[in-house]
Amino acid sequence: MNRILIALLLCALMISDTYASQSTITEAEGYACMGEDKSRKDTEQAALSDAKRKAVEYTLTYLESNTEVKNFVLESDIVKAYSNASVRVIEETDKIWYRDPSAGECFKLKVKAEVLPDEKKIKSNAKEASFDDPTSPLNVRIWTDKKEYKNSEKIKVYIRGNKPFYARVVYKDAAGKSVQLFPNPYSPENYFKGGTVYDIPSGEDRFDLEVSPPFGSESITVYAGSSQLGDLELESASGIYDIKTRPADIGTKTRGVKIKQKGDDGGKKTPVEFSEASVSLVTKK
Repeated sequence: MNRILIALLLCALMISDTYASQSTITEAEGYACMGEDKSRKDTEQAALSDAKRKAVEYTLTYLESNTEVKNFVLESDIVKAYSNASVRVIEETDKIWYRDPSAGECFKLKVKAEVLPDEKKIKSNAKEASFDDPTSPLNVRIWTDKKEYKNSEKIKVYIRGNKPFYARVVYKDAAGKSVQLFPNPYSPENYFKGGTVYDIPSGEDRFDLEVSPPFGSESITVYAGSSQLGDLELESASGIYDIKTRPADIGTKTRGVKIKQKGDDGGKKTPVEFSEASVSLVTKK
């Protein structure tokens, strides 16, 4: 991917203080048996709770072995933030009832789940730790060269992450329409190096972000992961993609990341680090 590198000084001058949310996405299996005190519905709920608990455990194990923040206090705080994590189920699959010879009627399922750390602790870490530290969890930021634009002016978008990542950049205009700026039909490669500032559009892109009606409040969002992101329903249009997926489903579909098994780890799959950040801007006549 041949894209323009912007000087780090520009990053220091232009980067916004907008907080980028961080999380991990993983798969986990949950099990539960009816016994004498559970209904089938209770058993299914218990299996789901078991899967959520395991998702947090997998994430903590991953972070403890892969996060090497130089300041041990910060490393400890990151682990604590995930110890108090909430879990959002993205997808439930392989749901089945079966009979266990010793436990009776049992239920199991597999989930793809997003583990969201304690936001206050993560924000505190972001203020204390170096944004550029590649040993911290994935953190990707996005900003523009201005906050307000007039008709016919061109918008420039910048993104930067603390470590390598895959990204999707979505523009939402004042009318509520969403388009995918990147990747696009002419720049399909969506892998970025960490510590480098990238600008959009540039390189092979064949579009300009020129302000036109309708005017008002608009936003640009970057979704980033340590693995390839989930697919959206797209349609090629003037060098970018119109997004046909329902706006409310864009975030969830994007979180349908490709989770791969790492090495010989008893069938467990490596959690995917995920980061989402947005920048707001105003367009005027």
